[in-house]
Amino acid sequence: MLEQAQALTREYAMLAPGSHVLCAVSGGADSVCLLHWLRAQAVSGGFALTAAHFDHQLRGAESQRDAAFVQRLCEDWGVPCVVGAGNVSGEAVRQRTGIEETARRLRYAFLERTAEEVGADVIATAHNADDNVETLLLHLIRGSGLQGLTGIRPRRGALVRPLLTTTRAEILDYLAGNDLTHMEDSTNADTAYARNKLRREVIPLLRELNPRLEEGLTAAMTRLRADNDYLTAQALSAARGAEPTRSGGLAIPAAQVGRRPDPIAVRVVSALLGRLGEHQFRAAHLTSVVALSRSADPSGSVDLPHGLTARRAYGLLLLEPANDEGPGWTPVPLEVPGETDLPSLGWRLVCRPATAPLSPPEDPFLCYLDPAALDGPLVVRPRAAGDTIALPGRPRKRVKRLYIDAKVPRLDRGRLPLVADRKGPVWLAGFGPDTSRLSTPGTAALELRAVPIAPATQCETAPAPGPHS
Repeated sequence: MLEQAQALTREYAMLAPGSHVLCAVSGGADSVCLLHWLRAQAVSGGFALTAAHFDHQLRGAESQRDAAFVQRLCEDWGVPCVVGAGNVSGEAVRQRTGIEETARRLRYAFLERTAEEVGADVIATAHNADDNVETLLLHLIRGSGLQGLTGIRPRRGALVRPLLTTTRAEILDYLAGNDLTHMEDSTNADTAYARNKLRREVIPLLRELNPRLEEGLTAAMTRLRADNDYLTAQALSAARGAEPTRSGGLAIPAAQVGRRPDPIAVRVVSALLGRLGEHQFRAAHLTSVVALSRSADPSGSVDLPHGLTARRAYGLLLLEPANDEGPGWTPVPLEVPGETDLPSLGWRLVCRPATAPLSPPEDPFLCYLDPAALDGPLVVRPRAAGDTIALPGRPRKRVKRLYIDAKVPRLDRGRLPLVADRKGPVWLAGFGPDTSRLSTPGTAALELRAVPIAPATQCETAPAPGPHS
């Protein structure tokens, strides 16, 4: 029996001789079938077998009943069993995530931890062909892209699903033929859950249209998976050009993403974000980063979930941990006269004696300061709390409010150098000087100019021109 499982395990080399398989057992029909079948295969296949059960603590006495059933079953069959538990509802509240998402995360964390503890190199779960069809339909009605329409993979690293091409009807026949009992989860009858409604009401109607529904959709998913794998391989190749940044993010030439066709560009972004953590991102997040990579705006940014942000700087697309005002940096003395390089920020400040022009410069990255109006040595530093500046022709304002009013992206605020003396800000790159420090036209002055320079390396971050450039 279970010829489909036999063929699938051979095709994906799931049960290698000498391996150790950890079988996830909930106590339901599918997992009881899988454990019983693996127990028989272990003898002829020459692999070790351990069972694992995770109590989600969601169904009170029923959850405890299932755990006890699995333990007794494993004792009767001589299969080592590890039982774990987790407060799924409490964790869901704490993390502000859904119950199903939280349950899955805690369950797989338990399985991975248990596999490491017992020395298992394979984790087997009892997903079947019906589960795969339900997953496909759920993704379809939610508007999923190609990735979601490929269904559940038979194998992903150490995780294997031997029953993925076996139908639930075949599983029930196997249980009946071997006189095996199992536990029923009472929540499976609740059609308030989308998956249960599909299983009990929608799929039976689809089977009336095609009695071989599982077979047909499994074949479709196999073809879609091949297409998706090809596109993903192209994207992974393009993503290899990314380099790490000092902030713990990644930098890649924006054109390397933007020039790709949409199906590949979105996957490049997904691959890069995947390198920054095991997080899920909606299609809208991925497409917004692609749009940013194609944008003509050199200082655009996109806020992303999970504490990440995407931004443009010097032709680079940067994916980094979010920081309210960019990375901190140590203040440095301004060379007067001379050049002060800020390579990690992408600026060079040039200061030299000059004569103030008759007309004030319109360039907010250039100013002429009155040496007599300066109090003590000049330093270059990021904005500090409480900093204020009175720009020419404008009332005095807090520097933070200037940034907000000019819609300077948060990550760029800390990258705009500010020159100050003992009294406070003298000049703010991209905005201009404090009126009280300006030289009179035609008199001796200190010319101060901010010149953009390329970052020290491709993976260094650099600011874009200021909001008035």
